[in-house]
Amino acid sequence: MNFLAHIYLSGDNDQIKIGNFMADSIKGKKYKKYPAEIQTGIILHRAIDFYTDTHPVFMQSTRRLFPIYGHYSGIIIDIFYDHFLAANWSRYSGTPLKKYTLDFYALLKDNFDVLPSKVQSFLPYMIRDNWLLSYASIEGIEHVLAGLNRRTGKKSDMHLAIKELKEHYQDFQFEFEIFFDEVIIFSREKILELEEVKKGR
Repeated sequence: MNFLAHIYLSGDNDQIKIGNFMADSIKGKKYKKYPAEIQTGIILHRAIDFYTDTHPVFMQSTRRLFPIYGHYSGIIIDIFYDHFLAANWSRYSGTPLKKYTLDFYALLKDNFDVLPSKVQSFLPYMIRDNWLLSYASIEGIEHVLAGLNRRTGKKSDMHLAIKELKEHYQDFQFEFEIFFDEVIIFSREKILELEEVKKGR
């Protein structure tokens, strides 16, 4: 799962959203220095990642790309799945995607000091180009993949995967819809579980 899905799967708690969003920049047990609800978001993010990587439908999507993109296939599918979430946003939320993304950026600005330096450094570009909203279009996904390809020293050829997205669009969308309905349930249950653990401390 990529940024948009992780934010959405955090539910309505703003601090859990922040933790989930920045989790990739928090290594090991360093999450423990953050407030409790941000910790919950970081732990939730890690649980979603494990659930995703081991889910048979996500693995099926990944296998379609693996002969060409190898170990980058999972990263590409993360991006593809965020596209299908953004492109079909009204199915999952009553808040228009543009408003949802702008509200989230405002939340990040209000909590800028708590964000890791890595996140602080890319946030202005994320807001300027509205990455989250851009996922809804093929062109936006192409731009994201091109950026990822540059960050791999142009070794991954991820920018070329837009071809597979177009060729197998319906298959990927079908798989996303099955997977996402299940990860929504998983995430809700995980949040409740983490809240119960927090109460028991």
